[in-house]
Amino acid sequence: MSETKILIVEDEPKISRVLQLELEYENYETEIAANGKDAIRLIEEKVWDLVLLDIMIPELSGLEVLRRIRKTDDRTPIILLTARDEVHDKVSGLDLGANDYITKPFQIEELLARIRVHLRKPVTKQVTEDVLAVGDLTVDLNGHEVKRNGRTIELTPREFDLLVCLLKNKNIVLTRDKLIEQVWGFDYFGDTNVVDVYIRYLRKKVDKDFDEAYIQTVRGVGYTIKDQFK
Repeated sequence: MSETKILIVEDEPKISRVLQLELEYENYETEIAANGKDAIRLIEEKVWDLVLLDIMIPELSGLEVLRRIRKTDDRTPIILLTARDEVHDKVSGLDLGANDYITKPFQIEELLARIRVHLRKPVTKQVTEDVLAVGDLTVDLNGHEVKRNGRTIELTPREFDLLVCLLKNKNIVLTRDKLIEQVWGFDYFGDTNVVDVYIRYLRKKVDKDFDEAYIQTVRGVGYTIKDQFK
């Protein structure tokens, strides 16, 4: 029997049963949680290799379940299942730490492919520098702290990762696809316009109230952080 355990968090019995049958046919061990409280209980009781998490579930929402998981566990892959397809919902889930997002209705073959990718994906991260800086902007990687001109700037985890990526590639123009690969992961299946959304968030926090803007758009190519200005 497979040692790979997948938790299915889904309140619609027909959907959860189909998912369970398909996954067990692929030799995964599964269990179903029909609401957010049961999901939290099962996550606390057992170790899971991957979680399929519907957003619209009773007791606790899927996003709240995700938030609680990520407070103590940033390694277990989590794929959101939802009927929602707006960019805002994708951003919310990914920002809270979801690894992927698939919109209902979906093809089971696509879901299985995404599961295989996330189960193969290494989770280790290497940090080669403790502090990144450009001008009066500094990022402490160990302390997860961002400051500009001595002022602390609060960023979400995804905004922080995006800023770090831009700083590590200072003066290099990164395409949206490259940013997706480095920040969201090569296996991200969503739209690249999520990059534009996060660049906008980041600019409001890092550049808006200062004389010089570090984050630059190279029209038709992508984004970069520059340390020299005209």
